[in-house]
Amino acid sequence: MKKIVVLSGAGMSAESGISTFRDSNGLWRNYRMEEVASPIAWQNDMDLVLEFYNIRRKQLFEVEPNDGHKAIVELEEHYDVNIVTQNVDDLHERAGSKNILHLHGEMKKVRSTIDESLVYELDHWELKKGDLCEKGSQLRPHIVWFGEAVPAISEAVNIVSQADILIIIGTSLAVYPAASLIDYAQTNIPIYYIDLNANDFSFKSNVKCIAERAGQAIPKLVEELIKSK
Repeated sequence: MKKIVVLSGAGMSAESGISTFRDSNGLWRNYRMEEVASPIAWQNDMDLVLEFYNIRRKQLFEVEPNDGHKAIVELEEHYDVNIVTQNVDDLHERAGSKNILHLHGEMKKVRSTIDESLVYELDHWELKKGDLCEKGSQLRPHIVWFGEAVPAISEAVNIVSQADILIIIGTSLAVYPAASLIDYAQTNIPIYYIDLNANDFSFKSNVKCIAERAGQAIPKLVEELIKSK
């Protein structure tokens, strides 16, 4: 069975109503992202960081997967599908996709500040100062912050290198190391780049740019891939 690898970014979830990190010119209440999503921010103002993620987490409990998420699930009946996502939401999971690697962490999970292996599911939207892990340390969002390493990048490289077809959705290809994953795809495999700004980029001839919304373009592409199987 052929392997399809999907790389998804913020544009994938935006149609579900998820605000992106770069909304309002990359600002949130007049703060730079590094001031609310970095280890230094956590040290300097834990309350502000907790508020930022609580607002984002609360929003996640209020949205649903869109047509793009749902269409990708259909591919699993015909292809071996892996999703590598930059998104920290669980919309791919809730749509029904199974093989998902989160590069930048997961919004509905929290972890210990003294033992990274202690990761917990959060079944409500609010994480508070004083919420502790079993070892007694403060819990933090299970998110890869600015300035932190991306532990899953090696696994992502391995997944992409095995793809027979690569689909890139809703990412500006500007955030590294995620943006470099396209370079690990096998030479001349079909690559589809779905993004409203897709035509602003120059690629090799094996890359087809589709400058449409994810929810509009993905169902059509999925239908095409199933018919051509």
